[in-house]
Amino acid sequence: MLRLAVLVSGGGTNLQALLDKMDQGKLPKVSIEVVISSNKSAYAIKRAVSHNIPWTVINKKEYETKGQFDQAFYNLLTGYKVDLIVLAGFLLILPENVVKHYKNRIINVHPSLIPAFCGKGYYGLKVHEAALARGVKVTGATVHFVDEGTDTGPIILQKTVPVMDEDTPETLQKRVMEQAEWEILPEAIRLISEGKIHIIDNKVIIDKESQKP
Repeated sequence: MLRLAVLVSGGGTNLQALLDKMDQGKLPKVSIEVVISSNKSAYAIKRAVSHNIPWTVINKKEYETKGQFDQAFYNLLTGYKVDLIVLAGFLLILPENVVKHYKNRIINVHPSLIPAFCGKGYYGLKVHEAALARGVKVTGATVHFVDEGTDTGPIILQKTVPVMDEDTPETLQKRVMEQAEWEILPEAIRLISEGKIHIIDNKVIIDKESQKP
């Protein structure tokens, strides 16, 4: 069983996508051990409660120094027995000690086709605003492992989504979530739970027989 900690900051739509797949029996080897939110008002907490999943909040503002927060975050995560950390709309930068401890065991979903529109400052609607400003015809989402950089870890899965002439950042965000993020995040977790993901020379190799047609 692949035990997850899912980290959230807002609505938790990607968390809901995971819960839906689990309810449908499509992630039989996966369990969510805890949902951790950086925001005590996050709607994602209600999603956890509705599925009887333990949850907790860590607020960076409650700590006097970055070092104190980093250590508290590390202690919180390591206090749970989890195999994989899933960043599902988590808006804080993970402490370096957490990234090192969970090397190749943290994944993130980003609403663009990395390396486009990623890195520092690209999050939420800002990603889609940039895509529309550039005039791209295709965008999408990426699931990748997290390393010490920002959106620089090995790419696991990507899925493309068309950009329409009449799109606004809001409509594009919705399409990317529904057609890409909500599909490839659960799929990446399924592949990891089945031992189908391998990292060789900082690139992800997926066992071919496991890939869906």
